[in-house]
Amino acid sequence: MALACRIVLVSLLCLPSSGVDWGFVQSFIALAGPLTSQLVNDLNPPSKLPAEGVVNSVVAHADDLCHQPWLVFLPPYFSQLHATGVTHYKVFLPWTRILPEGNAKAVDEAQVQCYRQLLQTLTAASIKPVVILNGRDCPELVAAQLALHKTTTFANLFAEYADFAFRSFGDLVDTWLSFSHPPEDTGGLPPGESLPLQMLAFAHRRAYSLYQEKYSSKGKEKTGMSFYILMVSIFFSPQDSMDFLSLSLQYDCNAKVSLQKMLHGLQVILSNVVNCNNPGLHDDFYLFIVCSSHTENLAIQAKHQAAQDPPSSYQMVWEAFANQSESERDTFLQDVFPSSFLWGTSTGSFNVEGSWAEDGKEESIWDRFGHQGYVQMNQTADVACDSYHKRDYDIYLLRGLQSKLYKFSISWPRIFPDGRTNRLKLRGVNYYNKLIDSLLDSNIEPMVTLFHLDLPQALEDLGGWQNESIIDAFVDYADFCFETFGYRVKFWVTFHEPWVISYAGYGTGEHPPRIADPGVASYKVAHTILKAHARVWHWYNTRYRSQQHGKVGIVLNSDWAEPRSPTSPEDVMAAERYMQFMLGWFAHPIFVNGDYPDVLKSQIQQTNQQCSFPVAQLPSFSEEEKSLLKGSADFFGLSHYTSRLVSALANDTCTPGYENIGNFSQHTDPSWPETASPWIKVVPWGLRRLLRFVSEEYMGTKIPVYIAGNGVPTEYGTDVINDTKRMDYFRLYINEALKAIKLEEVDVQAYVARSLVDGFEGPAGYRRRFGLHYVNFEDTNRQRTPKESAYFFSTVIEKNGFPSAVPRRSPKLLTNDTPLPPRLPSLPASEVPSKAKVVWENFSRQSNFERDMYYYGTFPEGFIWGVSTSAYQTEGGWDADGKGPSIWDTFTHTPGNIKNNDTGDITCDSYNKIDADCYMLRALRVNSYRFSLSWPRIFPNGRNDSINSHGVRYYNQLIDNLMARNITPMVTLHHWDLPQALQDIGGWENPLLTELFDSFITFNEPIAISWIGYGVGAFPPNVQDDPGYAPYRITHALLKAHARAYHTYDQKYRASQKGVVSLSLNTEWAEPKAPDDPRDVEAADRYLQFMLGWFAHPIFKNGDYPEAMKWKVANRSDLQDLPSSRLPAFTEEEKMYIRGTADVFCLNFYSSKIIKHSTTRLRPYSYEHDQERTEEVNTSWPTSALEGMRAVAWGLRRLLNWIKEEYGNPPIYITENGVGIETSSDVDDTNRIFYYKTYIDEALKATRLDGVDLRGYVAWSLMDNFEWLNGYNPRFGLHQVDFGNPSRPRTPKRSAVYYAEVIHNNGIPLPKEEEFLYRTFPDNFVWSVASSSYQIEGAWREDGKGLSIWDRFAHTPLKISNSENGDVACDSYHKMETDVALLKEMGVPYYRFSVSWPRILPDGTTRQVNEAGLRYYERLVDALLAANIKPQVTIYHWDLPQALQNIGGWENDTIVQRFKEFAEVLFERLGDKVKFWITLNEPYVIAYLGHGAGVSAPGISLRPGQAPYTVGHNLIKAHAEVWHLYNETFRPSQGGVISITISSDWAEARNPYKQEDISAARRYLQFLAGWFSNPIFKNGDYPEVMKTRIRERSLAQGLTKSRLPEFTESEKQRIKGTYDFYGLNHYTSVLASNLNYPALISSYDSDRGVATVTDRTWLDSGSFWLKVNPPGFRKLLNWLKEEYNNPPIYVTENGISERGNVGLNDTWRIHYYRSYINEALKAIVFDGVDLRGYTAWCLMDNFEWATGYAERFGFHYTNYTDPSLSRIPKESTKYYSSIIRCNGFPSSACLQPQPEAGAWVPFLGLDLTPSTAEITLYVLFAVLIVGVLGLAVFSYKYGTLSKRFHKKIAIELSRM
Repeated sequence: MALACRIVLVSLLCLPSSGVDWGFVQSFIALAGPLTSQLVNDLNPPSKLPAEGVVNSVVAHADDLCHQPWLVFLPPYFSQLHATGVTHYKVFLPWTRILPEGNAKAVDEAQVQCYRQLLQTLTAASIKPVVILNGRDCPELVAAQLALHKTTTFANLFAEYADFAFRSFGDLVDTWLSFSHPPEDTGGLPPGESLPLQMLAFAHRRAYSLYQEKYSSKGKEKTGMSFYILMVSIFFSPQDSMDFLSLSLQYDCNAKVSLQKMLHGLQVILSNVVNCNNPGLHDDFYLFIVCSSHTENLAIQAKHQAAQDPPSSYQMVWEAFANQSESERDTFLQDVFPSSFLWGTSTGSFNVEGSWAEDGKEESIWDRFGHQGYVQMNQTADVACDSYHKRDYDIYLLRGLQSKLYKFSISWPRIFPDGRTNRLKLRGVNYYNKLIDSLLDSNIEPMVTLFHLDLPQALEDLGGWQNESIIDAFVDYADFCFETFGYRVKFWVTFHEPWVISYAGYGTGEHPPRIADPGVASYKVAHTILKAHARVWHWYNTRYRSQQHGKVGIVLNSDWAEPRSPTSPEDVMAAERYMQFMLGWFAHPIFVNGDYPDVLKSQIQQTNQQCSFPVAQLPSFSEEEKSLLKGSADFFGLSHYTSRLVSALANDTCTPGYENIGNFSQHTDPSWPETASPWIKVVPWGLRRLLRFVSEEYMGTKIPVYIAGNGVPTEYGTDVINDTKRMDYFRLYINEALKAIKLEEVDVQAYVARSLVDGFEGPAGYRRRFGLHYVNFEDTNRQRTPKESAYFFSTVIEKNGFPSAVPRRSPKLLTNDTPLPPRLPSLPASEVPSKAKVVWENFSRQSNFERDMYYYGTFPEGFIWGVSTSAYQTEGGWDADGKGPSIWDTFTHTPGNIKNNDTGDITCDSYNKIDADCYMLRALRVNSYRFSLSWPRIFPNGRNDSINSHGVRYYNQLIDNLMARNITPMVTLHHWDLPQALQDIGGWENPLLTELFDSFITFNEPIAISWIGYGVGAFPPNVQDDPGYAPYRITHALLKAHARAYHTYDQKYRASQKGVVSLSLNTEWAEPKAPDDPRDVEAADRYLQFMLGWFAHPIFKNGDYPEAMKWKVANRSDLQDLPSSRLPAFTEEEKMYIRGTADVFCLNFYSSKIIKHSTTRLRPYSYEHDQERTEEVNTSWPTSALEGMRAVAWGLRRLLNWIKEEYGNPPIYITENGVGIETSSDVDDTNRIFYYKTYIDEALKATRLDGVDLRGYVAWSLMDNFEWLNGYNPRFGLHQVDFGNPSRPRTPKRSAVYYAEVIHNNGIPLPKEEEFLYRTFPDNFVWSVASSSYQIEGAWREDGKGLSIWDRFAHTPLKISNSENGDVACDSYHKMETDVALLKEMGVPYYRFSVSWPRILPDGTTRQVNEAGLRYYERLVDALLAANIKPQVTIYHWDLPQALQNIGGWENDTIVQRFKEFAEVLFERLGDKVKFWITLNEPYVIAYLGHGAGVSAPGISLRPGQAPYTVGHNLIKAHAEVWHLYNETFRPSQGGVISITISSDWAEARNPYKQEDISAARRYLQFLAGWFSNPIFKNGDYPEVMKTRIRERSLAQGLTKSRLPEFTESEKQRIKGTYDFYGLNHYTSVLASNLNYPALISSYDSDRGVATVTDRTWLDSGSFWLKVNPPGFRKLLNWLKEEYNNPPIYVTENGISERGNVGLNDTWRIHYYRSYINEALKAIVFDGVDLRGYTAWCLMDNFEWATGYAERFGFHYTNYTDPSLSRIPKESTKYYSSIIRCNGFPSSACLQPQPEAGAWVPFLGLDLTPSTAEITLYVLFAVLIVGVLGLAVFSYKYGTLSKRFHKKIAIELSRM
């Protein structure tokens, strides 16, 4: 429908009598008014009708009209006007009077009635009212909005007012005007301000639209706007927002140009202005005239039906800002964002995740791109930031940032490797599940991008985004993500920056898939992406929105473009084209009308028409597709980085290209600041303009804008931490976003900074750094360090923008009902030794198993978790802002006092880095921060008359920041840094300090002041000449000073502040050297009294020193001939004053000591000698950087119990605990994690098991710092500080991430996967127990047995511990019946044993078969079967005939045939009865330990890089030949199964967050299990990693080929699949890390390149290599399942050892079997592992190879001192029997031991079954007989010798 354009012109004319010819204006109407104050006054009385001023619109209208008696006089006046020809009359409605508050909620009804009467009066006089809604006034509220440039708010208020007016007066009004004189309506604003006119235009448009929608059909009124003509095209489209336009003109009656000619000229001008060029503009004019003697109003209304092009959104925005001055443009806005504003940061999967081929992920197009060498320096994203493994690190950083939103993308090929949903990778899904859960757990909202450039390469191979079938694949992928993650994810992004995909990937080819087709492929890809987006949006909308309530949008990237020449219309149009080709290309179809922008379509059409061939092919959408596209977004995601100056191309060209097709050229202003990226210039104000454009162009649907990408890179190699340019960038760009919100009212709801961390940046690789956190890509740890921009951005988030002033936070006030802390009771003096000796009685006799058993649980609710520092160690600023020197400043400035002459002048610079420190605290999630105040920073001279306001301000700011984050300050007021001014007057030896300390509260480790400062003299003030007196005097003073401070707080501040006061004391735990020796126990107690009780006893007990201390010092003083004790005495008054001066017990604890009583020197006098003890450490305790600070976690539990017993279980806070590591970098601080894991667990035990009232735990320390005498090494921090960098960057260590998790969990809860499972094994599950021939048989030279390599090895000196051998072993060769009886009693249905090769074939060949040996095994098999026990026979368990070793053994490939012949003998003789065969046991041990390390027979170690591989090669071939022999020859008749047993530990990464360690763990498994499993169970060949590494190292060593032998293709085929089951021996786990050996070292170990450690929380065993880690068993079973396609698995060995005579109650073995077997059950039930059987190692204690008989694995105790080698069952025997009987763990009741026929028999303090007791009795009886016989023989021998001796003496005497 055509819209009419009516124009009203108002002119000042002469009276008609002037003789003007009016014939050309037949339809003119006369307009008078408005009423003015002067006119109303002149009309009273009515006879005085004025001749002047009637229609003078310049005179102010009558605002107080309704307060005057006008109705009597106006009707005659209006009638007179009508008689003179006036047809219309202007009336101003006073907004202020009708709606005083600016809105329709408060209406002045009297005013409404008044103006209705006025309008009715006009109508009665046949004059039509022309009502102006607003003249020059507006309510104060509205004026305020106008002044703040709140466009939308003002427009909304005006529309509300207009709506009210239309309702109230519309029935009486002919014509409506919105504004009369806009320039005047904006009065009071700065001259030349264009924005208010724009605001009025918006208000007019709103009013007009409202009228058209609600009222236009009710009457014939017209609405219009009086406006200057040149403003029309700037702000609005006439067709859309008016019925006519009124223009104010002036005409001089004396002018030479006639009015008619002027008006006709005006039509032409108007035509040119609106670019209409339509002659019809002349057709329909109306002129309205009102005259007086001086002026006339003339109005012309023109109706124009032709449609005209309105100004575009771009033109409106450009012209709105074009004339801004630089100062106006760059004015910084001090304001804040809306309270609900979302702050976030972002990453993309391929930028950060790494793990490109991990867990089933396959190549993406970016992987392929990097692998083909298209990235700078041939870099790849293979590892990137390693975020796939560092999820917790990234969330740690997000917490520090205070990010509310994290935008990340899902890697399509990580979930669906080929892009199709039929190949789901659950581990990839699990990664994102954990990421999302962890984000929500940290109160961070995930914003998930479905596609961020990394298309699966498999889909690209099918055409990628050019193939429309990809749409279905994308919808399927999105559907999976919505279903899997959607209930937790509320923000979805379908595509991130599709323009980049289309332009750079398929247009220029700069990005993968490297297709350079800008005219066709680029547009086709965009078309596909848009349709895919729409499909996914509708999919979510239809299927998920109603349940998940999320939002789905798209993120589009766009520069802001401005004309290069602002005065050039061509450049303006080119800039607009640029915007439409970049942003509109994708935004217009989604946010406007479902189709591409007209500008884009017409430009492509025009370009194609100009050329002889189609340069570009823009696909078209069907109407259905348009309908799907339109509105398919819930938010507008915008990425913006920079701006462009754009001009039209000078020369048209038909070469396909982005700029050629669009007919524009890009430029930048040389004055714009540059960045590390050539395409990014810093143009902050472009963001505001872009947001305004987005609002105008696309926000008609009222959806919000999320700024989803904004940032700037810095160049690698510059100052990577102090990134001031990035801070400036963020500051300015964020402020422009704020302006858009506040001044333009653009609905921006989020800002996402790019990016969280430095990452892989496409073709630029790692050179350009966008991250808020620096990532060191040269370090395999990929540590993340906050840059200065991270701290800046965090403060912006915290302040929610840029407030004009940040008020000091008010601390949370304690209410009156907050209870005061309870006072601790007074206690009597301690005894000597104290009653706390019960702690040693309870704990020192614990077994290692009981002591070290890890306890899972959580601390009580409200537990305090903190971290600590101290002023001198971290603050720096040693002389800044008026701080006075401390004794440590003086001390460190003296050369030689500190290691490396380090000082604390700067340290961590915390004085200037509060934001950085608070960042770390937030990330840690601590709820308490312990720090100390620097006395000389607050009082430079130590006295309170010298207060330093700068120091006070620093601590106030720190405390305010802590309180704002709900972190409780725990303040230490003296941490050793005494003002030097006070030391100059004697320091703590001067009684004056007791008075001065009145302003402070407490001490940290006062013993360090007393003993180290005044005894040893190592600390300042270096007093060391009086160690027997000075420490006691100083402590005396410190205690009184502390008490004074306590009472000061108690009397002045406690009632209002309600805090707690204490002091932090320190000690090591003292463990008696001999717990059974009372003197050592007393010495240990005395040590604690001298260390801890020295301060604690006076405060927590009776106000006096411990009795042990007083007694000992007094006695020694007597012995030293002194007149009195060197220990000062308190008066009774002082005791009362000191007693009870602590509310809680604060403890600093690090290590333990072994204490032994000693008589010490009396001189020189010394506090140390007074203790009469010596100390030592156990060398097995883990070391730290400081001598004497070994990790002894169990000491903490014992010390806490000692405090409980000694001091009446006071509330305890551990205020320091940590470990130092001596290194320059320890971000991968595994040992620190071990330390915290064990120490915190001991604290947990004390709390939960012992009832210790532990209230809090504070780790030392927050960051590396100045460690006193040691300077900056060792490092104790949870965060690494680079002291070589002036910025002192802080990098979270792995321990920080661990500690944050402990805090979050409030302890160490049992992991879900480690919860015990009560279920049973499958019905046919096989239970067995094992042994091996050499380890138990003995009879090494009996019945024709030949020598084995173990016979030779064991008889070689220094090979076996204690020179033991297997000559007799357990003598099972002669005790077969006994062994079978043991098996029968255990109830095992299977027994695994091995056959001794040299017992059957003495020389290893079939030339001589030893029948005696064969008969032994036949009898054994028969006995087993008779007992209903099925044999499982191992053919070879390491005891090779020595005769074969003499000709090369397993290195000689002829052994393959010899082994086959040996096996054939066994199959023939035993095969009818044996149905379960194992060819080889643990070939790894044979190959590596026997022929590489040389610690197992045959003990070869000369060729560690060659021999193991040769042996392994022959073992594999031998196994394959025997398998084929059995399979082809014997299986058909015998029907058994045969396979191999392979041993393997479980290996996991020492650092699970580190790709290098993860790779090392996998390499460990492949070199261990895969070495033999891969050829047999997979592909007939060695693992690729083995082949690759050994080959590369071999070539690097100058060899021509790999040291690893190669299988021929026929051998591979013969080896592959030679198994019926997987035999697994497993005992333990290791933590693996990469270890690079020198290239020239040739060995299996160097080829593998792995270092291993074990977790300290894993229980020990009797074997150094065996640590207890049950979950590793399940993980290994799952690894075998995944690696070898879930073969049937039989566990053929599993068990634990002990050393020494530890008794029969082997609880550790019961725990081992219970835990490991339960993990096996979980592998079956939960994981689907095809586990068929379990074999425990072993039946009885036996010969354990190189360790001889020292290690005992057996269920039965073998008494080697008994000639009969009796076997006594241990408690574990009954437990394993019950597992077999119950077939698992159906319930705890089933697992109770089943006694024989009644009761247990008490025997020698043990509860034994009758049969066991009987056996034990016989054994003891036999021992007794042997003893008696021995005694008799000894007596006889002694008597004989005695006689000889006496006889000899007699002879000698006779010779004298």
